Amino acid sequence: MTLTAGTIVRLQTAREVPPNGFFLTDGEQDVLLHYNEILGERPEPGDEVEVFLYFDTEDRLAATMRRPYLTLGEVARLAVADTHPRYGCFLEMGLGRQLLLPNAELPEAHELRPVVGDEVYVRMAHDKAGRLVAKTAGEEELAPLVFPAPASWHNEWVTCWVTKTLQIGSFVIVEGGVTGFGVYGLIPAAERPHPLRLGEKAEARITFIREDGRVNLSMFQRKEVGRLEDSQRILAFLRERPNGAMPYSDETPADIIKQKFGISKSAFKRAMGKLMRDGLIQQKGSWTHLNDSRPEVGDEQ
Repeated sequence: MTLTAGTIVRLQTAREVPPNGFFLTDGEQDVLLHYNEILGERPEPGDEVEVFLYFDTEDRLAATMRRPYLTLGEVARLAVADTHPRYGCFLEMGLGRQLLLPNAELPEAHELRPVVGDEVYVRMAHDKAGRLVAKTAGEEELAPLVFPAPASWHNEWVTCWVTKTLQIGSFVIVEGGVTGFGVYGLIPAAERPHPLRLGEKAEARITFIREDGRVNLSMFQRKEVGRLEDSQRILAFLRERPNGAMPYSDETPADIIKQKFGISKSAFKRAMGKLMRDGLIQQKGSWTHLNDSRPEVGDEQ
């Protein structure tokens, strides 16, 4: 047997070596099971124990009876415990120590890199030196693990985590819960308020279920719901403005609308249209003004 870091194996207890722990053996190679890596009663020489193999802080192969969240070649979603500008992200792996996700595995744009608390889908692998590292899980690794979305999920709000962000949108895994690993999906660029970080958690609505079971999502409400919310936001903004007027209208560029109100130009125009139909505002060139009568948005006219 070749002892390999990242695997779970059964080894025989060879001998105790105070004050460190026990040496375990496969008959050819010995590894140290430190006292603080033992769960339950201490083994006796000759006992077989099941352990996970890893490299300690001095790059020596060692054993632990603790169980990691993933083993060599497996995929799991791990939380970011810390980040380092030179090395990358350190991920919680369930052993009281972290697994490095190197900078080479992260997006080039720093604003798209994970922050502490984000959760990244990764595969455990070896680097060129044989040390355990995390590799970002791509479609090739994720596709065999996901399940097709049921039809009942259409228009449902779900929790998802970003696996990759491109100009066209952000690819995500939708939380599968007790049903399974998850569902593969895409939040198109127009359906997200901003480019999403790798590992960022998002709440999104399933807008379309494809024949292959993958889904398209939106982080925005349906138009009829969003229009009312956007109208309320704009009306509240106007009521806080001097003389109930603002230098924004249908003529305002989309990027300014996005920056000021956090919505698209089309959503802004839909909301403004509702406010004008309700008789609450009027537009004069590049300015929008409250009318003298100010009933609440949604009041019957």
